Amino acid sequence: MPDRPFVSLTTDFGAAYTAICAGVIYSIAPSANVLVLSDEVTPYAVTEGAMLLRQALPYLPAGVHVGIVDPGVGTPRRPVAVVTGRGDVLIGPDNGLLPPAAEVLGGAIHAYELADPAYRLPEVSTSFHGRDIFSPAAAHVANGLPPAELGPRVPPSALRPLQVPPVTKDDDALTASTLYIDRFGSLVLAARRDDLPATPAYGTPLEVTWTTRDGTPRTIRAPFVETFGSVAEGEPLLWVDSSGWLGLAVNQGSAAARFGLASDAVLTIRPATEE
Repeated sequence: MPDRPFVSLTTDFGAAYTAICAGVIYSIAPSANVLVLSDEVTPYAVTEGAMLLRQALPYLPAGVHVGIVDPGVGTPRRPVAVVTGRGDVLIGPDNGLLPPAAEVLGGAIHAYELADPAYRLPEVSTSFHGRDIFSPAAAHVANGLPPAELGPRVPPSALRPLQVPPVTKDDDALTASTLYIDRFGSLVLAARRDDLPATPAYGTPLEVTWTTRDGTPRTIRAPFVETFGSVAEGEPLLWVDSSGWLGLAVNQGSAAARFGLASDAVLTIRPATEE
């Protein structure tokens, strides 16, 4: 690690609890440069946190990256450290949060369970492993501790993958689940541009269909465009986000609020019929 090792923190904790984690890191590794990437992940939204880490970490310095979105805290799920091909160490729960980021950082080369009590706080709560397990482990690695000292080896193939429903598609339609809803209310889908029927040109009108919570089918028309500004303010659109995912948005508005869509929405997209 360099003289000022780099540590990032990504949590669903909000500012105060995340600051406590940063304080633990500083108390053990006072020379560390600690960046709070986000403390605003939607609570318990593992997929959202995983996608944020996957999107952001390639643009951060190589270092120790702590991800904590951990609805299973206190259960038998493992706390782990994952060493990537780029040389980063990812630390967090083994619940699918870390593997997507590891994949874009050269793959998971080694993984270890955070089991040695020497690298935890003296007292470990059942509900704040971010403070008591993950942050101390990150700080010790930032200080130069080899990750293998943290605990037993875990085969990278044994890490729990992120569970994302696969897309279904044919020549006429694509059906995809929602990965997450971003802070603008745009739905980011588990699909790529090439998954769309006939890979439409920009400007092509498409139909988006879903089933509401009361079982009612709903359909809207939205063009596939390159930029939000390609449609009028308040109008819906389909676009490809900066990570290559297909999304449904409203220009200067919230698609989630406008159409009553939640993070479990499943959308079917097909070429628009003639009006």
